[in-house]
Amino acid sequence: MKDLPGTPGTISGLLLRMGQCLFAAASIAAMVTATGFSSYTAFCYLIASMGLQVLWSLGLACLDAYALRVKRDLQNPVLVSLFVVGDWVTAILSLAAACSSAGVTVLYARDVGTVGYCNSKTTPMPCQKFQLSVALAFGTWFLIALSSLIMFWLLASV
Repeated sequence: MKDLPGTPGTISGLLLRMGQCLFAAASIAAMVTATGFSSYTAFCYLIASMGLQVLWSLGLACLDAYALRVKRDLQNPVLVSLFVVGDWVTAILSLAAACSSAGVTVLYARDVGTVGYCNSKTTPMPCQKFQLSVALAFGTWFLIALSSLIMFWLLASV
């Protein structure tokens, strides 16, 4: 079972980590460019969670690139167990942040008032940027959940 796609020290593992990093960075960029995001706790939590995800994924992508360059095997039990714990923690944080931000976005886009707070002429909100950021956060969560499952299966076989 050591030949799973997405395992550490492989090209697919590097691509998976880079995808996580890019989706999380894009989610941060979309949220930061929206005016007034800092007034909402859920959006600030999304920024913090995606920032942690960028750091974690970028660090592991660098480790994968190094392992590919020097042809080193990263599949020992200590490293894999560290990857499992880190992936599961960041996956849970990313899902919680994406869900809470999605709840706030849906509340303002559809539920507040008859037309929706985002469609109001008096208080325009950048709801499209909020929605884009949340969608990218869910994309990040999907990639990290995939990585978490791969690491968990790998831990069982190491």
